[in-house]
Amino acid sequence: MNIAMIVAAGRGYRLGGPLPKQYLTLGGQPILRRTITALASHKDVDAVQVLIHPDDVALYEAAVEGLEKLPPVLFGGATRQDSARLGLEGIAGLKPEKVLIHDAVRPFIAPETITAALAALDRVPAVVVGVPLADTLKRVENGIVTGTVDRAGLWRAQTPQGFRYADILAAHRHAVVSAPETEFTDDSMIAEHAGLRVEMVAGTEDNFKITTASDLARAEFMLRG
Repeated sequence: MNIAMIVAAGRGYRLGGPLPKQYLTLGGQPILRRTITALASHKDVDAVQVLIHPDDVALYEAAVEGLEKLPPVLFGGATRQDSARLGLEGIAGLKPEKVLIHDAVRPFIAPETITAALAALDRVPAVVVGVPLADTLKRVENGIVTGTVDRAGLWRAQTPQGFRYADILAAHRHAVVSAPETEFTDDSMIAEHAGLRVEMVAGTEDNFKITTASDLARAEFMLRG
């Protein structure tokens, strides 16, 4: 069983208005609905488990009305790391073999990217989707350029990040005990901390995270396409 898990418990209001960004409308639909649909429509994804904030139940139910492949919703935690761990614990009854963990506000994930991430898990226990850096990188201190950073071998990590279920669940549990004060910004960091081999597979520039008004405008433009 392959499970896609969407972490949608955040309280991001950077786009303005009274709603967390995952419930804002994109092309007439909530962003979260579009993200769920992109994953659920893939032939190799058996279910899409969503983690939400307890205050967002009504918003979530309205956003997903009529969609399939959705187990009962689970509640996230205080941080993204907490939410991911709670989600992994919560899907144990589904007996997953592979799990893809995805951001709620990346609605343009390509089917080919999902296929590549799942296929990589036949070779390695963990995989990150990303794109190689194209821009020149500058190190800056107090507004002054102090050097140029070699970008060779540097990638921008995206989601989904894929894992063999048993391995990433064990890695999350290990992190709670071994590094309780460490802030892990994504699940691949937790996999690295546990000593798992992590492979990078190529994503697309369209798989961007909608966090600002300009991101939302870009997304609307793509839909009008």
